[in-house]
Amino acid sequence: MSEDGPDRKQSSIRLTDAQRLAWLRLIRSENIGPATFRSLVNHYGSATEALEALPELSRRGGAKKRIRICTQVDAEDELDRCAAMGARFVALGEPDYPRLLRFIDAPPPLLAVIGDATPLAGNAVAIVGARNASIAGCKIAAKLSGELAAADLVVVSGLARGIDTAAHKASLETGTVAVLAGGLDHIYPPENEGLYRAIVDAGGAIVSEMPFGWAPRARDFPRRNRLISGLSYGVIVVEASRRSGALHTARFALEQGREVFAAPGSMLDPRTEGCNRLIKDGATMVLSVGDILTALSPLIDSGGPAFDTAVEEPESDTPFPISEPDDATRRQIIDALGATPVTVDEIVRHTGLAVAVVRIVLIELEVAGRLERHGAQKVSLVY
Repeated sequence: MSEDGPDRKQSSIRLTDAQRLAWLRLIRSENIGPATFRSLVNHYGSATEALEALPELSRRGGAKKRIRICTQVDAEDELDRCAAMGARFVALGEPDYPRLLRFIDAPPPLLAVIGDATPLAGNAVAIVGARNASIAGCKIAAKLSGELAAADLVVVSGLARGIDTAAHKASLETGTVAVLAGGLDHIYPPENEGLYRAIVDAGGAIVSEMPFGWAPRARDFPRRNRLISGLSYGVIVVEASRRSGALHTARFALEQGREVFAAPGSMLDPRTEGCNRLIKDGATMVLSVGDILTALSPLIDSGGPAFDTAVEEPESDTPFPISEPDDATRRQIIDALGATPVTVDEIVRHTGLAVAVVRIVLIELEVAGRLERHGAQKVSLVY
């Protein structure tokens, strides 16, 4: 990346105020997610240039209406609201951006943070589980959380009722990290407002990639869960039913190369069915904190998981074409797409077109709202 697009290996860059404003405008614009943000900035060299290109990209992608671009006034208002509550936006590539999070598929380009950034730089492990947790489940979560904190590990969770709450409370003194599904100024559940304040006051951190004022919807929680696992070396599941959202966090952990742990439970309790199934499928069974430390110590000592360099590095060495593809080329790529997700490599092999040509057409389609991403690697057409 150039100008306001830092290389992802750097950890000492700082965006200027103008660059941070442009980044916020771009990520808050319609149909722009983290993966599209990265493609656009790599292509155009800066968020400012990408913003100027959005209307034409949307038109070429076949949008039926004008794309909504976040205005400078709206972005400045969000920055002001952020500063007013003592929070800040940390950009991908800046020193305070969590190291492990940089290497997940489509990391958020901007992370809103309130509290002390120190825990975000620590070696973290996530504890998640049932909202309607039993007394025993909460005791297990609290015990593990306290012992992990005593071993200099940062506990990450989602500020939800039940297991999350128990994990945060037990690790307050050493600095815990809570990840929200809504905006930083929208505490959910409301009864955890006191815990939210306690985390910040005790030197912990609250983070979110969502806009200020954003009330979380059901679909926002899986998005949050990928950040919980992405911040951590491993995920511990304590009480989870067969359909629990905690299992989504475990799945993200596996996809991100993290360790997955589960506390076993009675086969008569539906709240432990998900945990028992995780163990059956290969997750590490947790009988004591030693089981977690034994598994994670070699990973932490080695500096972290072995990441795919194709994900780690921006692909700026293969620039997109300056001229737009012709209609026949665009139609060839659209015809190759369908409702079933496919990778860019599969599209390239099927069409025989250059990777750069395929990528720019996919950007056009996504900006126009006609393409859906499945992770950072697969796409499908929206009908």
